[in-house]
Amino acid sequence: MNKEKILSLTDLTMSYGSKKILNGINLEVYKGQIIGYIGPNGAGKSTTVKIMLGLIEGYGGKIEIFGEDIAKGDFSYKGKIGYVPETAEVYDNLTACEFLTFTGELYGLSSENSEKKAFELMKEFGLEAAFHQRLSSFSKGMRQKVLIISSLLHDPDLLFFDEPLSGLDANSVMIIKEILAQLAAQGKTIFYSSHIMEVVEKISSRIILLVEGKVVADGTFEELQEQSAEGTLEEIFNQITGFTEHKQIAERFVGLVSEGSAHD
Repeated sequence: MNKEKILSLTDLTMSYGSKKILNGINLEVYKGQIIGYIGPNGAGKSTTVKIMLGLIEGYGGKIEIFGEDIAKGDFSYKGKIGYVPETAEVYDNLTACEFLTFTGELYGLSSENSEKKAFELMKEFGLEAAFHQRLSSFSKGMRQKVLIISSLLHDPDLLFFDEPLSGLDANSVMIIKEILAQLAAQGKTIFYSSHIMEVVEKISSRIILLVEGKVVADGTFEELQEQSAEGTLEEIFNQITGFTEHKQIAERFVGLVSEGSAHD
């Protein structure tokens, strides 16, 4: 394993009023790792990522990215980061060309270079015909591809992806998974948060499970399997989080759906 440390969290805590969201997270992430960052809703996954991106302040503990303490206020590290949020706002009135060129310029690329690179990347996704169309006309999957391109235009060293496959068809999912694998092979570090356990299981070199703001499991999929009696990541996840009622809930739910239906 490459021992070049890309980011470290030391006793990271975060509270909103009296509610504690993060309860002392300690984490070291190394170059070329694909981190599958998973946990139930409300576990603190998005909060962790937003703190690392400098979008949320008021946290406790220490965060170092590329060896620099982000609390010191030098935001140059952000130029080496790409981010796809779970729910992203795009400028509907802009064309894909305008949006991506603008994004590239924000990261220091020239307008000409931004536009040329954006067009070539859109072409690889089969979207070249939509390059000069307004984003308001794009489907969810098309928007997602534009967001993924916008996160990669400036060739970042560290990527934060929060549900990046949302709205994508099966072929596109295969392409994105392969892109992530090849980026990691180049030495890029990827922080990947998703509820789709099957994808996390397949692409991650390391899986971190967060429950109630604490890291409760950290290792490769094989290591997590050894520590658990269960087989798939979804089953391991359910065992560790103590959630074993899905079948009973589903049975009750379907029973209620069937009750007093028009077919009776």
